[in-house]
Formats: sequence, structure tokens, C-alpha cells
Amino acid sequence: MDLRTPGEASGSVTRPNRDEIVRVTFDRAEWCPMEYWKPHALATPHADQLYLRMGDRVRATVDLHGVPSGTEGKILLANGFNWQRYRILFDNGLEVGDLDHRNIEPIGRAAKRLAKAAKAAARHA
Repeated sequence: MDLRTPGEASGSVTRPNRDEIVRVTFDRAEWCPMEYWKPHALATPHADQLYLRMGDRVRATVDLHGVPSGTEGKILLANGFNWQRYRILFDNGLEVGDLDHRNIEPIGRAAKRLAKAAKAAARHA
């Protein structure tokens, strides 16, 4: 790998070690301002959006395929920007994805955390 600039004299160059490559590459980095993108007009969260974390405990509020209403579970995956959705491993062993506020409700510590956040938001509003 030749890291010489075009103006350097030609000749034999030894391969630099990893630290030199990172240093030389970083020395040549050019910093530029980040461009700001305006969010899309329709990209607003739902009014009843749940903001849960992986590991939070939830309960099914409706009958799902193979999961009766009232079955508890644990969030395995939380994803989405405009539409927060969750993949949940229920206590009966079934794993269901794309669940949101229409299908689940938080229980335990997650419910307490969300109630505390809602109370703080109402106090500041």
C-alpha cells in the first residue's frame, strides 16, 4: 500500500504498520458540516405510541394467533422510527413480531417508567 502523496519522490516504500495507516488516514481527513434533512410531513409518531425497551415485560391485550389475551411476554426487539413496533417472546413459547400499542400493554417496571414519564410530561406541558 503506497501512502505517498503525488508530489513525493518515487522510490521504494516499506509497508506501514496499522497505527501509521490510521494516523495518516486521519491526518488527511477533511471535516465538513453535516447537512440537515427536514423530516417528512407524515413522519410523526402515533398519538398512543408506546416507547418500550428490549427486555421490558408486556401483556397481550387482544387474542393473537396462538397467543390468548392476557398472556405475558418479554420484548426481544424494538424497532421503528415513525411506527414503534416490537417482537415479543410470550410465556407460552410463541414469538410474535410487529406488535404495537394496539396489541400489547406494558406491565411491571415498564408500566411504572411510562407512567412516571407521562406524569413529568404533563407537568411540563
